[in-house]
Amino acid sequence: MGKVILVTGGARSGKSGFSEKMLTGKDVVLYIATATPLDEEMERRIAHHRAQRPAAWETLEAFSDLERRLSEKNRFYDGILLDCITVMLTNLLFHHPDFEEDQSSEQFWTNFEKEAKLALQKLLHNARRRSDTFILVTNEIGMGLVPETALSRQFRDLAGRINQMLAAEADEVYLLVSGIPLKIKEGNLS
Repeated sequence: MGKVILVTGGARSGKSGFSEKMLTGKDVVLYIATATPLDEEMERRIAHHRAQRPAAWETLEAFSDLERRLSEKNRFYDGILLDCITVMLTNLLFHHPDFEEDQSSEQFWTNFEKEAKLALQKLLHNARRRSDTFILVTNEIGMGLVPETALSRQFRDLAGRINQMLAAEADEVYLLVSGIPLKIKEGNLS
């Protein structure tokens, strides 16, 4: 059974580079990229990330139905890297058929969180069987100011609870601060 590693931190804290270095020397790596190119800036960011990772790594660009897509790969990987959970949640939210930016009810958020957690639990289970190392990158978005809008506050809270679930499931958790990794969990102590 494979090891799950959660890498978290603020924006531009070095999470992606650290996560990629953890897979250095692995022969068969799957990189799950969850960003979608919605504008020129995001296209540049995606191109930058593509250029940073080894060309030999297989890439899956997707943010939804990841458990099924991983099952379809029908192979074992030395490592799988998903970058990132927060972007994945954003895309799932904005593509959800019941989401209305100005009128999302508490029931919507409760249901969306259940759906997201179930999808991630299935993905974790599948990835543990398909790889030696499964690394999840996420953002700590609740460490700053309280967001101005209700939507932003709801998303911050959702991301925080999802991160807690992932940290509980993970065998190791790293917090990146100014490019420095701090190991904050070793062994599955949940």
